[in-house]
Amino acid sequence: MLRRMKFMIAITLATGLISGCQRGAQDTEEVSLSVAVQTVSRGTVRQYLNFNGDIKAALDVKVFSKVPDRIEAYFVDEGDLVRKGDPIAKIASTTIEQAVRQAEAGLSGARAQKANMKSEYERAVRLRQEDAMSQQQFETLKTQYEAVTAQVSQAEAALVMARSQYKDATITSPIAGVIGKRYFEAGDMANPAVPVVSVVQMDQVKIEVEATESDLGRLASGQHAEVRVSAYPDVFTGRVVRISPILDPLTRMATVEVLVPNRDHRLKPGMYAEVEITTGLIENTLVVPRHAAIESTSLQSRDGRDRVVRNYFVYVVDDSMRARQKQLEIDYVNHAVIAAGGGIRTGERLVVSGQNNLRDGMPVFIPAMEEAE
Repeated sequence: MLRRMKFMIAITLATGLISGCQRGAQDTEEVSLSVAVQTVSRGTVRQYLNFNGDIKAALDVKVFSKVPDRIEAYFVDEGDLVRKGDPIAKIASTTIEQAVRQAEAGLSGARAQKANMKSEYERAVRLRQEDAMSQQQFETLKTQYEAVTAQVSQAEAALVMARSQYKDATITSPIAGVIGKRYFEAGDMANPAVPVVSVVQMDQVKIEVEATESDLGRLASGQHAEVRVSAYPDVFTGRVVRISPILDPLTRMATVEVLVPNRDHRLKPGMYAEVEITTGLIENTLVVPRHAAIESTSLQSRDGRDRVVRNYFVYVVDDSMRARQKQLEIDYVNHAVIAAGGGIRTGERLVVSGQNNLRDGMPVFIPAMEEAE
């Protein structure tokens, strides 16, 4: 009985030792993580700057009434197409019509008086030549004739002015375009300080954005721009046409104007637009998706000044199916991609999913369905 108990104890101890050894082997076995990869390649990365601004008509003309009187009628409404010279509104002109008639009557009277004086003056000239009139009498008639001639000129000028005012009573469009806004209604009193309508040209629209001092070195006239608005999924293209030569002393910003073709008039003045201006291209660079990189920020002292330094790390999978961390040499970064000058090589398998759970040297596996093209 004693011998049997010793035998059972020995078997139990042996079993425990074997189980402990197996658990130790399992504890030291490394766990492989699933990752998705894509092959590192070279390509072209577009550099750009993003801005926001309001869309405006390329040309917006305010049309005023020169006659401060009641608006009798409007001939156009908002959104109507007009040509240069088309009538827009009619201002009450009863007083002006009377002024025109008075000016015409005044001119007629002055011309009649001049005609009478002209015959007397010509007679006086003949008499003076025959020495049948004294010099004093001749000078008197000559002065009267010149005075009447001046009165005719004044009457002609008064008639021209009255007719011009009468013409101003019909307000016309100074340019071809679209009626953007009507500021009055028929029956209102026209105020020379307030426009009657605005006429806009919408075949082109402009967007004025504000650029910081640091951005100005990357901006230039003629650069390509992409414009997006919430109303449409389309991307509209334009170009930079003007950069302000001065900065606002309060905001330290400069105005940059982007011009966009708009022949179908889909872009409306007042719309809010996102503008992306292409500032350059980096060709034959290592292209890394921004989401594949792990960003590390640190504060470093350079030349006695503390500066924020950003480093970017990625993981690649080597031939032994282990993750290797590498630091990128950065040429340019935007929200989508990184242009790397080094740190990785073409053909390497770049981890694009699962990299946040990795550490250097960790074993990984790549399921066939997760491997990126």
